[in-house]
Amino acid sequence: MALCLLTFILVTFGLLSSFVSSFDPSPYQDFCIATSDSKAAVFVNGKFCKDPKLATADDFFLAGLNVSGNPLPGLGSFVKLADINSLPGLNTLGISLVRADFAPYGLIPPHTHPRGTEIIVVLEGTLYVGFLAPDTMNPFKTQSFTKILSKGDVFVFPQGLIHFQYNVGHTNATVLGALNSQNAGLIVVASELFGSNPPLLDDVLSKAFQLDKKMVKQLQGLFS
Repeated sequence: MALCLLTFILVTFGLLSSFVSSFDPSPYQDFCIATSDSKAAVFVNGKFCKDPKLATADDFFLAGLNVSGNPLPGLGSFVKLADINSLPGLNTLGISLVRADFAPYGLIPPHTHPRGTEIIVVLEGTLYVGFLAPDTMNPFKTQSFTKILSKGDVFVFPQGLIHFQYNVGHTNATVLGALNSQNAGLIVVASELFGSNPPLLDDVLSKAFQLDKKMVKQLQGLFS
């Protein structure tokens, strides 16, 4: 079942690519293996490329997406990526995968991917997901697009928009996602604002969120 759903995701991205361009630069050759050895490399878009004559099947292979990834502390969720940093054969190809696992009531908090659209399919469980888009009539308001997803359901988060995933079920949940970028980037809204280094001025956060400065300090302490 999981293999069929993964195939569905990849086929969907293939169809989309015929109508829109990936945010990643187009590759200049059939493939470009990432390498940190600049002495035996040619630089193109993306990272340094391994000499194609030295490429092996392992450059295009990554094991381990059958198990959960690293925990997000205090949130009850676990994430594992298959991107340029873990799978060098993705360099310049404009696609990556992510697996997310959730304990009951686990959360992937509001965040954005500045360089990629994300599509997910639920493998197990029940999730409340959604994203926020600017209100075209009022730039200080947003419109929310949310949905309860069950096993087999698919949802898309447009590039750059704030989105989240929350397990509303009483059992564990698992999601498999694909992004149209080899390195889509990640901005977690709360930690970026309240956990920045050096910290933002109290006045900025206090006025932006209509909070007293004592609460701002507490939030900065929580996310620092």
